[in-house]
Amino acid sequence: MTTATGTPAAARAAKRPAPRRPRGGIRGHEAAAGWLFTAPVLVLLALFLVLPILMAAWVSVSDWTGQGNPFSGGAHFVGAKNFSSLLTRDGLARQDLMTSLRNNFYYVLLVVPLQTALALFLAIVLNRRRLAGRGFFRTAYYFPSVTSSVAISIVFLFMFSGGGVVNALISSAGGTGPNWFADPDGLIHILLDKLGVHSAPAALANHGLLGQSWWDWLAGPSVAMTALIVLAVWTTSGTFMLMFLAALQNIPAEVEEAALIDGASAWQRTRLVVLPMLRPTLFLVLTLGLIGTWQVFDQVYIISQGNPAKTTLTPAYLSYTTSFNDQQWGQGAAIAFILFAIIVALTALQRFVLRERKADAG
Repeated sequence: MTTATGTPAAARAAKRPAPRRPRGGIRGHEAAAGWLFTAPVLVLLALFLVLPILMAAWVSVSDWTGQGNPFSGGAHFVGAKNFSSLLTRDGLARQDLMTSLRNNFYYVLLVVPLQTALALFLAIVLNRRRLAGRGFFRTAYYFPSVTSSVAISIVFLFMFSGGGVVNALISSAGGTGPNWFADPDGLIHILLDKLGVHSAPAALANHGLLGQSWWDWLAGPSVAMTALIVLAVWTTSGTFMLMFLAALQNIPAEVEEAALIDGASAWQRTRLVVLPMLRPTLFLVLTLGLIGTWQVFDQVYIISQGNPAKTTLTPAYLSYTTSFNDQQWGQGAAIAFILFAIIVALTALQRFVLRERKADAG
C-alpha cells in the first residue's frame, strides 16, 4: 500500500537521515591511494626540479666560483650584487646580457610567428580528406622534429657555408650569397644601407635602452642569426603541425558543412570557424614556442658559439659561458633567473591577450 504525500508516514520518511556510505573499501581510501601512486613522481620532481632550482637560487646570490661546496663554506652571500652587475652597472657583463637579449628578441619575434603559421598551414593541408599520401607527408614534415639537433645543426652548417647548397642556389639565380656564419651585419642595417643610410642618425646613436643605443636595437637579426632562425622554423614546425592537426580533426564536420551551406568561402571558414575553435591549441603552440625560443642553446653552441661579433649570443648560451668558462657561477645563475622572469612575464602577457572574452550581456 502506498502512502500519499503529506501523510505522517511520508513526513517521518522525509526526516529520516540518509544512510551513510561505508568508509571501508577502495572508495574510502581514495586520498591515501592517490598520494601513494603520485609519490614517486613527486619525489622525482622534488629531487631533480625543485631542489636544483633552490640550489641555483642560492648560487645566484653568492660569490661561488666553482671551487668547493657552495653550501658548506665554499660561497658567501652577496645579496643582489650579481643581479645589479647585470642590470644596473655599466660594464662588460651588462653589455653582453643586453646584446644577448636583443639577439634573442629578434629570434623570438621571427621564429614564433613563422613556425606557428607554417605549422597551421601544413595541418590544414594535411587535414584534407582527398589528399593522397597523407601518412607520408605527415612523417616527412615531422621527421626533422625527432632528428638529433646536433646532426641537423651540422647539416645546416654545411648548407650555409660559403660554398654550400644555399649559396649555390643564390648564385644560380644570379645573386651572390653571403658568408652566413661570419657576417655580423643586421638585416635592417643592410636594408638601410641599400637605401642610402650609411651611418646612425644622432637621435638613434645618442639615446638607447638598457645600455644599448636605439641604432643597435634596430639592427635587426644578423645574417648569421637568420640562418639559425631558418633552422629553428624548419625543425619545430612539424611538432606543432601535429598539435594543430589533432585539433582540426576534433572539429565536428557539421560545423564546417553549416558554414559551407551559408555560402562561406574557404578563407571565411578558416578565419571565422576554424581559427576560433583552435584557440586553446593556438595558445599551447605559442606558449611552447615562446619558451623554446627564449631557451635556445644547442644550435648556438654547435654552429656559432655566439659569433660573429656576439650577434648570435643568447641569454641561455651566455649563462653557460659565464658559469663554465668564466667561472662566475653567481652571475651565470643570475642570468638564468632573469631569463626565467622574462619567460614568465611574456607567457602571462600572452595568456592575457589570448584569453577568452565574454560577450557583453544583451
